[in-house]
Amino acid sequence: MKKTDVLAEALTAYRDGDWATAADLAGRAGSTLGNELHRYLTEGGGGPVYDQPEAFTAFIRGGGNVQLYRKLSAMLAKRYGSVGSLLDLGCGDGLAVVPALEQADRQPGRIDLVEPSSALLAETREQLGGTHGLHTWDATAQEFLARDDDRKWQLTQSTFALQSIPTGERTEVLRALRPRTGCLVLAEFDVPEYDENSDEYLLSLVTRYERGISEYGKKASLVAQGFLLPILLGLVKPGADRTNWEQPATDWASQLKEAGFTGIRIEPLADYWWSPAVLITAS
Repeated sequence: MKKTDVLAEALTAYRDGDWATAADLAGRAGSTLGNELHRYLTEGGGGPVYDQPEAFTAFIRGGGNVQLYRKLSAMLAKRYGSVGSLLDLGCGDGLAVVPALEQADRQPGRIDLVEPSSALLAETREQLGGTHGLHTWDATAQEFLARDDDRKWQLTQSTFALQSIPTGERTEVLRALRPRTGCLVLAEFDVPEYDENSDEYLLSLVTRYERGISEYGKKASLVAQGFLLPILLGLVKPGADRTNWEQPATDWASQLKEAGFTGIRIEPLADYWWSPAVLITAS
């Protein structure tokens, strides 16, 4: 039996509540993912996804993310030259926007950064120092766009952030944003569409996660135990709280159209272990 088949069976056992069988199957798979999953299930793993900040830091600043964000920042920087005002919804710790602003030939005259995590927003603010025209907002996209003002932006960007808003709420966010921006740029993953109860879905998950963990070398165990495995098991555990609502790129385009955007264009951004990353532009 293939390693991926054994790992898929392990996930099936986990989904059915049989952790012992899941751990045994994982240990017999003979793969990096299998070894890490066996350890996770036998050594008491199961904390919140962001319970180990050092694991997330190692993940986001290593592996395929290095090339992904390098390409993303370069592509964003090219768009800033003729932009007078920029809004970034969900800027995080600035991993995309800070290098983009540093690389740009000309920075926007006004920059509004929105991020619900005050700690991450503080990091971004510190990195940008005395950047002219910088304004930061400790708020969700929903809260920010509900503010009673009529400010508009020539360019709005959101990098792997709007996926964290439930699909229905996201449509309303996009609809509120439409009359307030000249152009919207989204960086998202073009995820495959599967029946989440199917064997094909589980095989796809283990194949992709095997590739993802293998990119981290000596830090693979830290990243797997502290970040990737809690996410993987959350995807297959019945009743697990969702933290994101990803969708195929064509569904993003349909949702933008529903919200009133036009001129929608999808272009490749980078290959990535989870799914290809794309840049979606709309006006």
